[in-house]
Amino acid sequence: MSRLPLFLSLLATALFAWALAGCGGSQESGTAPSGDQPAEQAGAQSSAEHEHGEHAEHAEHGAAMAELPDEDRALAEKQKICPVSGEALGSMGTPFKIVHEGKTVFLCCEGCKDKFLQDPESYLAKLNQ
Repeated sequence: MSRLPLFLSLLATALFAWALAGCGGSQESGTAPSGDQPAEQAGAQSSAEHEHGEHAEHAEHGAAMAELPDEDRALAEKQKICPVSGEALGSMGTPFKIVHEGKTVFLCCEGCKDKFLQDPESYLAKLNQ
């Protein structure tokens, strides 16, 4: 009789692991991107399958970017990422604008300002890549 609880525990654990493995999702198209396919093509395929504006994350970015004046918003949208953190501009609220030696740079937040000012040339180089 003492083996029954052990067996039931192992069975429950196996079923739980099996259920979690099934939660990985599936692709609606039925085809997985092949290893031969360039990353850009694989990304473009998954992007084409849905609208990015439908995601709450993208809506939040858009709302944060909309708080910028039109001219700044155009520059920030062109820049896309914070050179300090690598985060998408707008992902942490309204992008923070800084002008360094006549060049306008947007950071994801004011917290990145000090780090940027410690080594501006390396962060500016990231934007030029």
